[in-house]
Amino acid sequence: MNIAIVVSEFNREVTSKMLDVAIEKAKTLKMNVKYTCKVPGVFDMPLVIDRLLRKNDVDAVVTLGAVIKGHTKHDDLIANATASALIELSIKYQKPVTLGISGPGMSDRQAHQRIRPVAERAVEAIQKISEELRKI
Repeated sequence: MNIAIVVSEFNREVTSKMLDVAIEKAKTLKMNVKYTCKVPGVFDMPLVIDRLLRKNDVDAVVTLGAVIKGHTKHDDLIANATASALIELSIKYQKPVTLGISGPGMSDRQAHQRIRPVAERAVEAIQKISEELRKI
């Protein structure tokens, strides 16, 4: 299976580690990471994901990001808008797009605690979704 990973550079201290974990997990599951794309923030992901999903050599996309709570509700807005866009893209192209974006409403400490579980689950979900799609 060929996958692409789209990772946010915002909160890079967290997301760069998420990327390392996701690549490690993909190798364990014998997935080929065909593309790794970096975007400024999670809100910037949909356009790049749209382009990736058009490619014949991409079976699925993993997203990685960390939306950490600030002093306003901006984190809620960004996370909700991005999640909605990812759902729409997955349905439009009939290819899995997983949500490896932690938050909103979490602290920096919580973001660090979620690096491994969120990144691993985002990659594992690709495999599980693909298996189910093959059955129907």
